[in-house]
Amino acid sequence: MKPFLTKSLLVLALATLVVACGESKKEVAGKLGEKKAELAKLQSESAKLLEQITKLEEEISKLDTGATKVESSKLIAVTAVAPQDFNHYIELQGRVDADDISFVTPRGMGGQVKALYVKQGDIVSKGQLLLKLDDRVITQQIEQLKSQLNFAEDIYKRRQNLWKQGIGSEVELLSAKNNVDNLNKQIDLVKEQLNMTNVYAEVSGFVNTMNARVGQVFQGITGATPDITIVNTSRLKVITDVPENYLSKVNKGSRVEISIPDISKNFTSNISFISASINPASRGFATEARLPADASIKPNQLALVRILDYAAPNAMVVPVNLVQSDEKGKYVFVAVTEKDGMVARKKPVVVGQVQGDFVEIKTGLVAGDQLVSQGYQGLYNGQKVSLN
Repeated sequence: MKPFLTKSLLVLALATLVVACGESKKEVAGKLGEKKAELAKLQSESAKLLEQITKLEEEISKLDTGATKVESSKLIAVTAVAPQDFNHYIELQGRVDADDISFVTPRGMGGQVKALYVKQGDIVSKGQLLLKLDDRVITQQIEQLKSQLNFAEDIYKRRQNLWKQGIGSEVELLSAKNNVDNLNKQIDLVKEQLNMTNVYAEVSGFVNTMNARVGQVFQGITGATPDITIVNTSRLKVITDVPENYLSKVNKGSRVEISIPDISKNFTSNISFISASINPASRGFATEARLPADASIKPNQLALVRILDYAAPNAMVVPVNLVQSDEKGKYVFVAVTEKDGMVARKKPVVVGQVQGDFVEIKTGLVAGDQLVSQGYQGLYNGQKVSLN
């Protein structure tokens, strides 16, 4: 900054301080917003004014050869620009789910619960007996059929003996045999119905829900709520609803970084499934990413998901706060050595994706450029600088 400009600003600051001391705190607070707005406006114009001043001084120095130009350099720090891999992620919220979540239902019409063999939280195996329904009527029916079968078998044996002696007709013999066969089939059918009063686990896992009680009628679902659910956590996944505007950027196999904040665990996976339609309610599409088996992960747990939707190897990447704007577009300052020493030069840039505190520079910078990383505030094109 030039000496005369520095003195003017100092005088202005001292005058403002004197006036403020004579005012009450309430009056000062009332003017604070106005002063901040005025300061912001002056700061936005300072770079342009300083550049105009420098240009005029250069023109004057060319015309007035007897003038002595004195300019102090501004202290800065620089960082050499180097290519690096740049990745951009879509950050969303998902939930943990399991492939094997079984809703337990009876194979028949259901019935009254007579016995329970497991409780909530138990580990069960596929095919394990969970509960027993009332089978009294079916048992009685089987007993009656067995009695009828014994009688029919006796008649059949008598007909066989008579037939061997040449007594009786073949029709009577075949009819007796048919009665025996039909009763055996009926008994097999009723035994299958009897087996339906046993409710078994269809998958291995732990009993997540157990709402069945002895004496209650069990049909599998009460209202819209399953009475018994079994969860197998050996095959877990994270389901995420992705906004439809990312449809062209998210593909099967896309890399996914998953964080489960409740247990402070992080995983890397890939998109294994993408739904074939858009949800009309959320205007998004469902994706799935596999998780390793982990006893500490529970279905329906919250998951923070970062889906890689853009990758640029060997990109020029700079802190986003170093990129400034003017009426011509985006630019950064670089330090270059010229005949009169080191100066700051404005470099127009074209920016790409922003990830966190960093932005990709598409064009405008090359490897080795000395990017001004400190002291860039208030710099103007051509200003003398020195390294801090």
